[in-house]
Amino acid sequence: MLKKLVKNIFKSYDYSLIIVIALLSLFGLVMVYSASLVTRYEVPSDFFFDKQKMNLLVAGIFFVITALIPYKAMKSTKFLLPMVIFSLMGLVILFVVGHVANNALSWIKVGARSIQPAEFAKLSVIIYLSAVYAKKQAYINEFNKGVVPPLVYLALVVMLVAVQPDFGTAGIIFLIAASIIVSSGMAWKNISKLVLIIICLIAPLSLIMKDEIFSETRMDRLVSYSDPFEDELDTGYQLANSYYAIGSGGITGLGLGQSVQKLGYLPEPHTDFIIAIISEELGIFGVGFVLLCLAYIVLRGIYIGLRCKDPFGSLLAIGISSMIGIQSFINLGGATGIIPLTGVTLPFVSYGGSSMVQLAIAMGILVNVSMFVQFEKKYKHPKAEKTAPHINHSVGNTMHTRG
Repeated sequence: MLKKLVKNIFKSYDYSLIIVIALLSLFGLVMVYSASLVTRYEVPSDFFFDKQKMNLLVAGIFFVITALIPYKAMKSTKFLLPMVIFSLMGLVILFVVGHVANNALSWIKVGARSIQPAEFAKLSVIIYLSAVYAKKQAYINEFNKGVVPPLVYLALVVMLVAVQPDFGTAGIIFLIAASIIVSSGMAWKNISKLVLIIICLIAPLSLIMKDEIFSETRMDRLVSYSDPFEDELDTGYQLANSYYAIGSGGITGLGLGQSVQKLGYLPEPHTDFIIAIISEELGIFGVGFVLLCLAYIVLRGIYIGLRCKDPFGSLLAIGISSMIGIQSFINLGGATGIIPLTGVTLPFVSYGGSSMVQLAIAMGILVNVSMFVQFEKKYKHPKAEKTAPHINHSVGNTMHTRG
């Protein structure tokens, strides 16, 4: 009986999603090697490649663990409380032992490696808001009791990330939270109240932090965004060289390893601007592969969320999918000039240890939610599934409360 149960569980895993995640991560590893062959750092040509290999190995272990542990265990207070405490502690400790990189106090040195607490704060916010709003479904539209309390943690996280200052990551966390809130079943009138409260809070904070928000570096990014070629050798340097790389690739690209812009022209080609190198070397086919894989992960995650009958699992899937979609758009938008540069990495493709491990944990959770959805459909209530249409609890609440 146990053997059959285990067999059915493993048959229920979403292997198409796992394969796409693995392919995109391995493709990213190859491109990190190509993009970092020549760097401005005094390191061997395979330095970032070797570190990314280790990042992928560690990430793979975390993926397997979170894919096997039932996601519902994360809903308990015994898990949520330590997670909230450690996530806040990590962000606070930055101001004591953190070090500055790319004009932000975002990193903690641990031996030869660095950890970026804000990356894990993204996932912490997703899990916390999903768990709390799932528990509050019975009174989700009582503003003071059902809506506001979970947002105290969100506000603390966003504030601690913003004052690093890392407005790009703070914005991503805020948008991820917004996607969960909108999907929670909350009435539109309460969402409107939240929007007004946020505006009232942001206005005075913007005045207090105006020197950080409107710093010379950030204003230069806005100027370069509007016309990078106006000051091509200074403020528009990064974006202009990204354009050159993308334009040089054409349809088929110059060939793997043949990028010119990575030879000291394009800063951070293995992190923020890796899509430009992909375009230059592999053309529209390489870019298309990345976009299709990312789109599949995002859309598959949303599909899993819509099919999940458990509000917690549904909100988890939507939050994780939103994180991948939002971060991908911000990175790709910055590299192509659609939006101003923010220094955000491309999920699964860019170099980064904290990012890769956090993504692996998130994907393991998503795969686990998907497994439960498939398992319950096939082996628990097959007759009910065939005779009655599925209604997601969260979406169902949304439909009734927002009419």
